[in-house]
Amino acid sequence: MIERRIISAVSLGLLALASIFFEFLYVATVIGLVTLGLYEFFSLVERKGIPIYKYFGTIIGIVIPLSIYFKFELTKGWELLFVMAALISLFILQFSRTQSDNAVVAISTTMFGIFYISWLFSFMIKVRILEHGMALAGCLLLVTKGADIGAFLVGIRWGKHSLIPKISPKKTVEGVIGGIAFGVCGALASKSFLPPWPIFSFVNLVLLGIVLSLLGLLGDLSESLIKRDCATKDSSHILPGMGGIMDVIDSLLFTAPAFYFFIHYYTSRAFSGPTVF
Repeated sequence: MIERRIISAVSLGLLALASIFFEFLYVATVIGLVTLGLYEFFSLVERKGIPIYKYFGTIIGIVIPLSIYFKFELTKGWELLFVMAALISLFILQFSRTQSDNAVVAISTTMFGIFYISWLFSFMIKVRILEHGMALAGCLLLVTKGADIGAFLVGIRWGKHSLIPKISPKKTVEGVIGGIAFGVCGALASKSFLPPWPIFSFVNLVLLGIVLSLLGLLGDLSESLIKRDCATKDSSHILPGMGGIMDVIDSLLFTAPAFYFFIHYYTSRAFSGPTVF
C-alpha cells in the first residue's frame, strides 16, 4: 500500500510541477480534477439513495472554472446570477420528474456538490491568473501538500493520540503537529521564488504556513465526514494507494480560497491599476 501510495504521489507531484509552468496544462488539470471530483461526490451521494442530478451538476461544475479562466462575466455579480440560474434549472428538472420524493434533498445536494467541489477548487485558477500567479500557485501547493505529507509521515511514525476518531480514526495529534511543521517549512521555502512583497516577511510566512496547514486539515476532515456519512473509506480507487480525486484535492478546497482572498486583499490595497488582478 505504501509503495503504491508513493508512486501515485510522485506521479501527481510531477503533473503538478509541470502544470505550474504551463498555464493551459494547469487549467486543464484543474478542470479534469473538478470533473472527476464531482463524479466521485455524486456517486457517493447516489449510494445513499438520493436522486441527484449528476450530469447537470457535472456540466455546471465544468462551466465554473472555464468561465473564470476565460473571464466570462455577464455582470459584476455574475456568480450570484449563475447560482440563481443553476437553482432555477434544477427546479425545472425536478418538475419533469414523476415523483417529488426527496426533491429538496436532491436539489440542495446537487447545489452543494457544485459549490463544494467546483467553486471552491476553481480558486486554484483564480490564484494562477493573478500577477506572479506561477509563484503564488507554487507556494499554495507547496504549503498545502507539504502539510499533507508531513501529517501522513509523522502520523505513521509517531502518531499515538487520535484526533477525532469518530470521523477519521487514523488522524492523530502528532500528525497534525507534523503537518503544521512541514507546512511552515514549505511556506519558508517559497520565499526563494515569491515576489518581493512585504507581506511575505518571515513572520507572515510562518503564520501563513500555520493557517493553511490548519485549513488543509479542516478540508481533509470535512471530506472524511462526507465519506463517513456515505459509509465508504475512499471516494474511489482511481489512484492506487491514495483513493480517489476527492482524497487528493480535499485540503486544497479550503486553502485555495483563503490564499486567494489573502493575496487579493493585499494587492488591492498595496497597488493600483488593473494589472494586479
